[in-house]
Amino acid sequence: MIARRNGKQGLVMTQARAMGGGEKKPSMPNAERDFDIVFVGGINSTALAKFVQQMPQADKLKMAVISAQVKYVQPQMYFATTYGHLPELQLMSGTVSSQVDNWSRLDVGARVETYDPSNNKLTLDNGREYSYKALVLAPGLEQEESFVEGLPEMFAAPESEHVFVHKTDTLETCVRNYYHGMYHRTGNLINYSPGGPYKGEGSDFYAFVYEHLNRQDKAVQTSSSTSRIQFITPREKIFEFDYANEVALDECNKRDIDVIFGQEMVKVHYNEIGQKIATFRDVKSGDTYEHDFNHASITPPCRGWNNLADAGITNDDGLIDVNPYTLQHSRFENIFAFGDAIAGNTTRTQNAAHAQNAVVKNNILRFVEGKELNGVYDGYSYYPVWMGHSSVAGFSHTWDYEATSNNHAVPHHGVFGRLYQSYAVKNANRADVAYSSFGKDHGPPYKQFPQTFDELDNNSYLQSKGVDVEALRNVHNPAAPVPAEADE
Repeated sequence: MIARRNGKQGLVMTQARAMGGGEKKPSMPNAERDFDIVFVGGINSTALAKFVQQMPQADKLKMAVISAQVKYVQPQMYFATTYGHLPELQLMSGTVSSQVDNWSRLDVGARVETYDPSNNKLTLDNGREYSYKALVLAPGLEQEESFVEGLPEMFAAPESEHVFVHKTDTLETCVRNYYHGMYHRTGNLINYSPGGPYKGEGSDFYAFVYEHLNRQDKAVQTSSSTSRIQFITPREKIFEFDYANEVALDECNKRDIDVIFGQEMVKVHYNEIGQKIATFRDVKSGDTYEHDFNHASITPPCRGWNNLADAGITNDDGLIDVNPYTLQHSRFENIFAFGDAIAGNTTRTQNAAHAQNAVVKNNILRFVEGKELNGVYDGYSYYPVWMGHSSVAGFSHTWDYEATSNNHAVPHHGVFGRLYQSYAVKNANRADVAYSSFGKDHGPPYKQFPQTFDELDNNSYLQSKGVDVEALRNVHNPAAPVPAEADE
């Protein structure tokens, strides 16, 4: 890609030449509807298509990218941007058209209306119908403030009402949330986190930042001594990862933060005297009650996409039913998926999607070439927990929340937490820029060359977990004969 001046349009990016350094490839014809691989989703599926284009075997593949938006918010940059640690410009990804060269089909601004996996087809809301040999899904989860009654109206009120909704969807939302947690003078400040699964798992626990700010305000007597910070969730834990959960609970106890489990927010409204009221439902008893607040920071609940459920692509929980290791669909062998929308016991973070990206890239190419899938995802996820305005702790685990060797490697108190905050923000920024800018490379983890994987029989992670490799190999061919044991 090179930058050119194009009349009144200003600086634009155009493809300069093909991957091997020769003549640039011709654009995909607009009339093309039959593809080898179709990528559906947002920031993650776009990045994957960009990385696949760098592979030599992609030269022979017809590919299409379906993206509802032109560009996307970088999920890892959201909190750092709202508190001014990063400029707003760092929040947004590159445009889809700057990332994916136009020798693949780009359908930007369109959404999939219906999936027909039995016939390898999908229909867009613009009326186009695509057929595919393989399909990659990274649609995320549907998240709307309307899932809590009255929240859209309360969020639309002036910022001085101190009701903030956390959705990593647009720059406008981030800017609107710039003062979340600040200027809490009296009463209850609710940090609400929904039941899982949801977008932003591991990254929406802001209570420590709010307590830090409120403690400073109390010290200079600009906040009442009775003002409270309250974390409320329908879950039974702050984090599903037990290690991180214990650290967080211990800190909450030390810092006098109210932690209230098993309570689902179903409604917010103003009462007759203008007081803000949240209605909660006890998830065990079903009883509802009202709880007043002056300040609220709310992450809306999420759900799976109805069109995926209607097509039989999701499980009973609305999550895409993939094999946890190969990320291949459990029933439709030519469908692969990654990101927030897949089933499995791991924390849904952008770092997890980065790790999954390399596995899907490897496996989708091997699938279309008729080779055995050998890319294995171990469930890796990492997330920074903000312990204060400028202090961070990092937690990481694999499938079923098993801690990694570098989990919580840096103490989260004092100078260590402040130094780690600087490292975590800069490292996440570099990773996200490389992942979703117009720069072309092979993607995580190595960028300059693609990740390769051992064959299944030699995969150390599968061996450590006692995974039946033959069953994994034949997941879509259950009638395949099991090799006879060699004579002793």
